[in-house]
Amino acid sequence: MGSRNPIVPDQAAAIASGNTSSPGISPAEDEEQDVDSGDVAEGDDDDEADMPLTMAASVVLAELPRSAADALAQTAAASGGGGGQERKVVVRFKAVGSAPPLAQDVCKISAARRFEEVVRYLRRKLRCRDTDSVFLYVNSAFAPSLDEVVGNLHEVSKKETV
Repeated sequence: MGSRNPIVPDQAAAIASGNTSSPGISPAEDEEQDVDSGDVAEGDDDDEADMPLTMAASVVLAELPRSAADALAQTAAASGGGGGQERKVVVRFKAVGSAPPLAQDVCKISAARRFEEVVRYLRRKLRCRDTDSVFLYVNSAFAPSLDEVVGNLHEVSKKETV
């Protein structure tokens, strides 16, 4: 037990610099343990940083893009415009397939109304039974939900003439 030799200053310098050939003393293992314990602490931070975020939490816009801001302003002005004349949207019906044509294929509806009222108007004009199916498409492209605002659908689907 007392046969162990004390470390001489040259061996201490070699151990500190990592240049040792002694199998009993391995400073590299000590450094790996320190590095490993440091990696564990840093790995916890990485796990927190890699946590998935929702789009609402990950992206904050200072302002809306110009076109979106204009569309929102126009919609707000149309729906919140008190005292002014209510904006109307022209709706044109086009019969497709075996659907009967309408005597009057153009009508006007308030822009603040829901698409459900357009469907109800068309069912009444076609004298459909409750069991009959009616399918309406905007610009032959998509079928909006019944709670969509007609003014918003008009803004999205209107065609610009150049």
